[in-house]
Amino acid sequence: MIKNGRQYRITKAQIAKFRQALESLAREPRNGMNPALLKAQREALQSQLGDLLAEAREYEALQRSNPRALKLDSLDEIPQALVRARIAKGLTQKQLAERVGLKEQQIQRYEATDYAAASFARIRVVIRALNLRIRTGALLEAASE
Repeated sequence: MIKNGRQYRITKAQIAKFRQALESLAREPRNGMNPALLKAQREALQSQLGDLLAEAREYEALQRSNPRALKLDSLDEIPQALVRARIAKGLTQKQLAERVGLKEQQIQRYEATDYAAASFARIRVVIRALNLRIRTGALLEAASE
């Protein structure tokens, strides 16, 4: 997942490099190279390019569309939802940091580690700063006997 403008720029540069590598592979004859290896190399490059393109499209869509809701299937998805919400609201990591009274580097660390080191209280502060409402339920599993 792309979490900031710098990562987006890096991803776009990587996309260009993968496209060039694929074009080079198609253009230049690979005399003596095993066709199966050539095919595997091409498929690996295409797979990585596809992953990068999907990440870039998600980032661009979040910036462009400002969705009204982000679907969560579990509480484990809250960290990614916080990042997506920040991007969708057009906030930089620095702007979010200012809203919660932290340094930009702390928000960068939180996002880089999916908020693993953030306390529940800190996550609640971020949720309020992003003006989010998170709705979820708690399902009680039957006790085993």
